[in-house]
Amino acid sequence: MARATIGPMSPLRILVSVSIASLASACGDGGDADGSATLSSSVGSMSGSQSASASDSSGADGSEGSDSATGGSGSATTSMSTSASTGADGTTDPTATGSEGSDTGNPPMVSLPPPDGGLDYQLGGAYPPPRGTMIVSRDRHDAPADGLYNVCYVNGFQAQPDEESFWLDQHPELVLRDGNGDPVIDQDWDEMLLDTSTDEKRTALAAIMGEWIAGCGSDGYDAVEIDNLDSYSRSQGLLSQDDAVAYMALLSASAHDVGLAIAQKNSTEILDRADEMGTDFAVAEECSTYDECGDYVGVYGDAVLMIEYEAGDFDKGCTDWPGYSIVLRDVELSTPGGGGYVYDAC
Repeated sequence: MARATIGPMSPLRILVSVSIASLASACGDGGDADGSATLSSSVGSMSGSQSASASDSSGADGSEGSDSATGGSGSATTSMSTSASTGADGTTDPTATGSEGSDTGNPPMVSLPPPDGGLDYQLGGAYPPPRGTMIVSRDRHDAPADGLYNVCYVNGFQAQPDEESFWLDQHPELVLRDGNGDPVIDQDWDEMLLDTSTDEKRTALAAIMGEWIAGCGSDGYDAVEIDNLDSYSRSQGLLSQDDAVAYMALLSASAHDVGLAIAQKNSTEILDRADEMGTDFAVAEECSTYDECGDYVGVYGDAVLMIEYEAGDFDKGCTDWPGYSIVLRDVELSTPGGGGYVYDAC
């Protein structure tokens, strides 16, 4: 099941912030300079035997839900990006705590999904998670699930069909347009692309998305996943990968400012730019189908959520990637009771 040590493939992202608030005054009056340093580590693989509470009373199949779900090596509600101390043997103590948030001027700490936590992907509508679920992803308009690690879905690079009028009426300059002035459309999902081509437009978009991300935080979510990072590949050459990376970095800053982790969703071609984007974990759709799971694991370690839509690929993922969060869903992400609903977990 979940690993209890930080493996060699797991990323250890270190953030060092140094506060020297009294340095100037200390130097001015000849006193000792009082500098303090806080070392925060965002660890994709975390040790310890912590538990997550799954408090929904019933499963998706109508069965009684589990009062608690244990077995992950990290807690769904415990910060996994903690102020760490170094022991006598030179190792980092991930359980050490310290000051956080606005009192110190540092961004709030974020938590990562519990490794090997049971996963459900509910973007098509919220419902009581099945027994054993520790992680659930839902649309930003839905409430998070009590007691679980909750990921908030935000379509950050394209316009949801039901939000088309919002963009066209209130922010027409932020919609990507072709040479005729018509919106550029993602034909697969009938969604308009947002225009990330300039610093000015990226900043304006990030201000809007930042409010949505903050809303996820105030609603009680733990993290956000930003969809359509690869929209530049459908932009008729009007957008670039650099545009996407620069914009994603702004969204990551917005998430971290309110204490939320942020996921890179899909787009293996940008994995080598994860540090530039500031992303903390990955949401990987059909990585077994396209033999890409190892690419995500190589960058994000345990912090990879895998969603498959074909039973054979799901079975392959469960075999190839034991100890990871993997779910089988129908491509429409239907709710229970609908004719097309599909769900399975390893």
